[in-house]
Amino acid sequence: MSAFSWVLIWSCGGSLLSVLAAGVYLLVPQGLRERSMSYLITFAIGMLLGAGFLHLLPEALANPAADIEGLMATALVAILIFFLLEKGLVWRHHHHREHGAEEACAEAPAGTLILIGDSFHNFLDGTLIAAAFHVDTELGAVTALAIIAHEIPQELGDFAILLHSGYSRTRALMFNLLTSLAMLAGAVIGWFTLVALAALLPYLLAFTAASFIYVAVSDLMPTLNREIGLRDTLRQACLIGAGIACNLIAHA
Repeated sequence: MSAFSWVLIWSCGGSLLSVLAAGVYLLVPQGLRERSMSYLITFAIGMLLGAGFLHLLPEALANPAADIEGLMATALVAILIFFLLEKGLVWRHHHHREHGAEEACAEAPAGTLILIGDSFHNFLDGTLIAAAFHVDTELGAVTALAIIAHEIPQELGDFAILLHSGYSRTRALMFNLLTSLAMLAGAVIGWFTLVALAALLPYLLAFTAASFIYVAVSDLMPTLNREIGLRDTLRQACLIGAGIACNLIAHA
């Protein structure tokens, strides 16, 4: 079997497994799912922060061809872009409410932002799988396994964020599938354009890291302040720590 065939198999498998995890979550009884929502949101914060600070940014900075000041500028611009994008989404949300069209724009901005950031992330994961298989089949398989191990809990957390942001279960699952397929697109495009993408990859990593950090800190963390008890705070700290730990384990 050719290396490109393995790239397609592993990237498709990673996409489908992450969607399957979200589908299994839908089978959980509604009452239990609603009670577990805050837990998944808190866990997702740890996954996003861990992916941004422990995986994406270090990989970008480790690239010898990358300019550190350029990477930091990219991250800064990304945060400003997501801030302006969120402002536009909030304005659109209130505009529709004022005109009696609340149902047409019921989703909170965090859901849209996480879809954009996750699409970039999955695309980059696909290019990393392609690059690894381009070097060696065994290296490609190990890299793909690490990526899939990281993707499944993160996609589950992202799915919870979409539900928390007002998306219906059907829409959340559909968008989760579309963002997951970005891994396949990244693998195919990356395989045929590895040389061209090599120079841009660290900057795309920095952009994606900034998007994850922004969503976690700006949109999700403030919701945790609604629960101020000591037990709630300890639970939140443990779940965020678990999300961070998953990143450490996946990339050990």
